[in-house]
Amino acid sequence: MEESMRKTFFVDVLLPLPVASLFTYRVPVDLEGQMDFGKRVIVPFGRSKLYAALVVRVHTETPKTTAKYVMDVVDARPVISEKQYALWQWMANYYMCTLGEVMACALPSALKLASETKIKLRPDFNGDVSVLNSYELQIVEALVHHEAMTVDEVAKLVQVQKIISIIKSLVDKKVIMTDEEIRNPYVPKKESFVRLADDYAAEEPFMALLDALGASARTAPQSDALLAFMMQAREGDHYNFRAVIPKSQLMSVEAVSPARWQTLIKKGYLVVEEKVVSRLSDIASHDLPANILLSEAQLRAFDSIHDQMAGHPVTLLHGVTGSGKTEIYIKLIDEVLKRGQQVLYLLPEIALTSQIVNRLRKYFGEKVGVYHSRFNEYERVEIWSRVLEQDLATDSSKYQLILGARSALLLPYQNLGLIIVDEEHDASYKQQDPAPRYHARDSAIMLGHIHQAHVLLGTATPSLESYYNVEQGKYGLVNLMERFADSRLPDIWTVNMSEAHKQRKVHGVFSDFLIEKMEEALAKKEQIILFQNRRGYAVRMICHTCEEMPTCKYCDVTLTYHKATNLLKCHYCGYAIEVPRVCPTCHSTDISMKGFGTEKIEESLAELFPEARVARMDLDTTRSKNAYQRIITDFEQHKTDILVGTQMVTKGLDFDRVSVVGILNADALLSFPDFRAFERAFQLLSQVSGRAGRKGLDGKVIIQTYQPKHPALQYVETNDFQAMYRSQIQERREFHFPPVVRVIKLSLKHTDDQVVTAAAAHLAGMLRAAFPQRVLGPEYPLVARIQNYFIQDIWIKFPKDNLLAQYKQQLQEVLQDFRQEKAYKQVRCVINVDA
Repeated sequence: MEESMRKTFFVDVLLPLPVASLFTYRVPVDLEGQMDFGKRVIVPFGRSKLYAALVVRVHTETPKTTAKYVMDVVDARPVISEKQYALWQWMANYYMCTLGEVMACALPSALKLASETKIKLRPDFNGDVSVLNSYELQIVEALVHHEAMTVDEVAKLVQVQKIISIIKSLVDKKVIMTDEEIRNPYVPKKESFVRLADDYAAEEPFMALLDALGASARTAPQSDALLAFMMQAREGDHYNFRAVIPKSQLMSVEAVSPARWQTLIKKGYLVVEEKVVSRLSDIASHDLPANILLSEAQLRAFDSIHDQMAGHPVTLLHGVTGSGKTEIYIKLIDEVLKRGQQVLYLLPEIALTSQIVNRLRKYFGEKVGVYHSRFNEYERVEIWSRVLEQDLATDSSKYQLILGARSALLLPYQNLGLIIVDEEHDASYKQQDPAPRYHARDSAIMLGHIHQAHVLLGTATPSLESYYNVEQGKYGLVNLMERFADSRLPDIWTVNMSEAHKQRKVHGVFSDFLIEKMEEALAKKEQIILFQNRRGYAVRMICHTCEEMPTCKYCDVTLTYHKATNLLKCHYCGYAIEVPRVCPTCHSTDISMKGFGTEKIEESLAELFPEARVARMDLDTTRSKNAYQRIITDFEQHKTDILVGTQMVTKGLDFDRVSVVGILNADALLSFPDFRAFERAFQLLSQVSGRAGRKGLDGKVIIQTYQPKHPALQYVETNDFQAMYRSQIQERREFHFPPVVRVIKLSLKHTDDQVVTAAAAHLAGMLRAAFPQRVLGPEYPLVARIQNYFIQDIWIKFPKDNLLAQYKQQLQEVLQDFRQEKAYKQVRCVINVDA
């Protein structure tokens, strides 16, 4: 009777898959007490797959269909927080993706467990290999020496891509069997430590041991080694007989051989223990935020921020480049940390974190955690755990201040008090692929709302969206229009490259005027930054006989020449070919390279200034984890005279000896076919100009262009953000573009051009019926084919009112009907909200 009255428990779980719903599983009786929100459980999914899913809800509501059983519980405590899950739900709804896609984006890979198929010989296999081909025989011979192998291991062994068909053949021949086994890739880092055995861990027994060993010539070296151990354990004038010393440290002691340490361990005088250690480096602070002296302008801004925060959840700090915004951030961070709360400091680029983290650790030491995609998976799990297990009252080792790029937004914060979004205008805050295609700035504002935390947006060139919200009264505004330490804004010159070429005042990619200013700077031991927003050596190769240009096999773009590797590369998919000696089409030898990138600039500088030390910062030179740090540190320490880079060099970097900034091809920014091109050109040019003339140095900015009368350049020259904003907001109102309206972009993709064209036309018709006068397109984007997929874009404009959720629901219904059409089932539709 008691058994029949027992409640049956179920859990709704979230899987890291692009599926729209949660899934319900039955909880075995022996696991009932272990089910909690945020824990990972192992569940079967599909025919033979196993996944680690997140428990979202525990309940007793019997589902309509038969529920499979939960197989196991992975965690003793939750790995996500409820407030974090609330943000995930908002992101899924707002950016029109699935919760599973948000989970897959947010969780480090080491926390996303999935089954990995393993194969092994069947116990009843009779050993007859006469029916096997050579590949199958190779696999069987390998399995004789291995209990089991993964599919990946087998693929590497036989070096065949379509390995599944071979494995299936062996299964059908009853030679091997497969099973699904969960593997947990996260293994805590362990290190060996050495200590004195308990019997000798005090002065009296230790001295007795020394005497005993020293009495014999045979064991005297062991006595010397123990003395060397105690020297490592010395703390000031005292010896710590309970000291635990890293084994690696002992092995580096020159006076004692590794074999002698092993003898002491073998005899039981020393004991080796393995301990879990951090993969992260903690740095102690050596200054106090109270020691920062703010200027009068900074003090006014600091007080004004407090006033604005009292009346607005979001405040925009509009401070010119070099005005000292970071010092204000540090003062605000200090206030929040003293209240026992957490702070999130977002930056648009990993390149920025390496410089600013050192400034923050100077004041906050080991309270500062850094999180971005260049950390390996084990480090990311460790940071995740430190943020999740926040208990400031009892454990000071947990991170209170997290500094990071876009992905840092998705950590499991417990008690956020302040979110700082530095360089809030930057386009890098918007994720393009994969889903969720979220904007970190806007998501940070929602995260602040969930935690009831203040959000501070900081920039010298506000986005039109943020400034529009200021004008609408949604955000507070604080202006800081004076540079720190009475530094002047740099002088800006525009060089008309058409005229310079006519007058033969151009040397390679540099105008004579820019060369002159660089020579002056180098003579004064000052530094130079050169900006060109294209990597590689040359933009394209062209045949002057037939005018053909090598293009990517999979994308509709020309291949870029990289001289260092002597390859023509596609910057969209990575396809590369060797540089042909003759034209592939007409076999003419009259071929040449056109355009220039950072690689060519670096080479030209070596010819012009052979004594100058030149460094390049672009995607090619910063692929390794610490490359950013090395390049920036060398420039900070004046080991580099000239830094050449793509837009990485424009974003908030602070160097005290830069007197000249050269923008080598402004036209590439001004002529981009995008409604935000004017705004972004102004922002980028203003930002890179702001790297010059800091710390009392006279700055000079030289912009090379074929369009010297372009309005964006004139606004940059006069540093007139207000005029730029007024002109652009009027244009956006006239043509109905953000921030006046909301925009959702639909990108249809298919490997057949005709199919995607027909599908886009059909969907556009359905959308026009649902949303009259609001649909643009379909149209090919600038690059119409990427990775063999043809693309057509459709834009839908919605008014800024309270009906957005209703519009999105209506859009989802239209897309659902479209997906039901047989002819277009294979067409992929990508939804990009606020594109």
